[in-house]
Amino acid sequence: MQLNNVLPLQNWLKSYSKTSMTNDFIAGIIATIVMVPQGMAYALLAGVPAEYGLYCAILPTLLYALLGSSRSLSVGPAALISIMVASSIGALNPQTDAEYLHYAVNISFLAGLFLIAMRLFRLGSITNFISMPVVSGFTSASAIIITASQLKHIVGIPVASGLSFDETLWQLGTHIGEINYTTLFAGILSCFALWYFKGHFPKLVKKLALPTWLDQAISKAGPMFVVLIGAVLVGVFDLHETANIAIVGLIPDGLPSLQFVPVDIALWKSIALPSFLIALMCFVTSITVGTSLAGKRKERIDANQELLALGAANLGAAFSGTFALAASMSRSAVNHSAGAETTIASMVCALGVLLTLLFLTPLFYFLPLVVLGAIVIMSVSSLIEFHQIQRCWKLNKADAYSLLATFITVLVFGIEIGICVGIIGSVILIIHRASHPHIAIVGRVGKSEHFRNIERHDVHIDKHVLAIRVDESIYFSNVQCIENFVFEACYKRPETRHVVLIFSSVSFVDTTAVDALDNMIGKFKNLNVQLHLAEVKGPVMDQLQDSQFVSDLTPGKIYFTTDEALKSLTTL
Repeated sequence: MQLNNVLPLQNWLKSYSKTSMTNDFIAGIIATIVMVPQGMAYALLAGVPAEYGLYCAILPTLLYALLGSSRSLSVGPAALISIMVASSIGALNPQTDAEYLHYAVNISFLAGLFLIAMRLFRLGSITNFISMPVVSGFTSASAIIITASQLKHIVGIPVASGLSFDETLWQLGTHIGEINYTTLFAGILSCFALWYFKGHFPKLVKKLALPTWLDQAISKAGPMFVVLIGAVLVGVFDLHETANIAIVGLIPDGLPSLQFVPVDIALWKSIALPSFLIALMCFVTSITVGTSLAGKRKERIDANQELLALGAANLGAAFSGTFALAASMSRSAVNHSAGAETTIASMVCALGVLLTLLFLTPLFYFLPLVVLGAIVIMSVSSLIEFHQIQRCWKLNKADAYSLLATFITVLVFGIEIGICVGIIGSVILIIHRASHPHIAIVGRVGKSEHFRNIERHDVHIDKHVLAIRVDESIYFSNVQCIENFVFEACYKRPETRHVVLIFSSVSFVDTTAVDALDNMIGKFKNLNVQLHLAEVKGPVMDQLQDSQFVSDLTPGKIYFTTDEALKSLTTL
């Protein structure tokens, strides 16, 4: 394997310029402004102290920057992965904070190993087996669970982390009389401020005609403004004492100490499944965001390379003593719109977070947890896609059912079971669709050489000739469905004397299909019907000639075109 393939950054640096460096530096600064408050918020979502969200954005981000194939992807703390971590650890019932963190580190370590193992087996195409409706149902339900988990910060009611959706709502409901109305007011005000900064504030900034880099930096600094304003107000008015508003408190300055993850087979057995699901969702969400952003640059990302980069990033998280991570949709979009040209922008972001840990942590002592809760809620609100249900219902009801099944299962039974059901549902849909190919009886369009579905077009058909087009390769899972369709069509048209199977869309037949086609010849003879083929592709013809089918077909023929077959047979 060439070094250029392992380190995509090396290829980008060949054409790197001062302009590129400037753009990357500006994008990195802007990404840092978003990363710091979001990282702390997602750390609390994962159930660990706020500083661990910043640890997530240093070594892991640097590792991804070296190995990643996406120029714009921002890898670090992510809401979806954080709630999966909290849910997985909650099921283990840790007794102390140290035990909780120990579980989190081991989950990120196993997730990294799973991703790298998937890379070794070149499983980058695994996302093809998880449909977008399933991902949409999963992310929508997860976003609702995330929102519910943060309501405790908004209303000031102490609720344990890692509870299920219904347990969280039950805890909030039973303690409804304990709402801290000052905290609630601060939460509503924070949500409104974040909404304003995201949707309306950038329009106001544009009117100032500032330089582009400064315009974008200020426009994206909404969460940081809210964080600093909240901290100042709490500190000046002592709201953490007078109004009992919970604060972050002391954040240790300095960098995380690197550590080795000790082998604990018993623990790894208990967290293997959730770790694999976290690794899978890390890859699915990251590759989805990365592909979307790469498409805007008319570029492609390497799925297998992403497995390696994300695996290394999660191992970096484990060695940094923090929790699992993935790409963030919101930060990646910011990184892209800020003009990031290479992953050096991510390196600048990692450096910015490092400087924050070294020098700026005292600023966050009075940071109210309600503000971090509001940041999480506003960040995940865009993931709730109820409109997808209506869209899928119009386009394909099976997709709508799979979306709803995943959505409901995640809410009722939890994230791990929900994603398993979604994946199994996707595989079942693939099998069902593969075993039920589209098949059409066709007729001639006027006097042309074109043939179309008789149910969709006004076409001419001969009562003695039945032309059937099979729009799928034929193999063991669908050959019975095709045979049933063909004979049912013959039974409905007793005057049929010739059946022409049009193979224009058939690229492959397996042994089971060849045997079934051979058996169909004898069944047709019993009905006094002759079987013919048309438009058989070369590879399929080779397979048929290597069997007894061609000789058994006689006096049936294999015609070069459907037009030739119909002209020949309608004159008989």
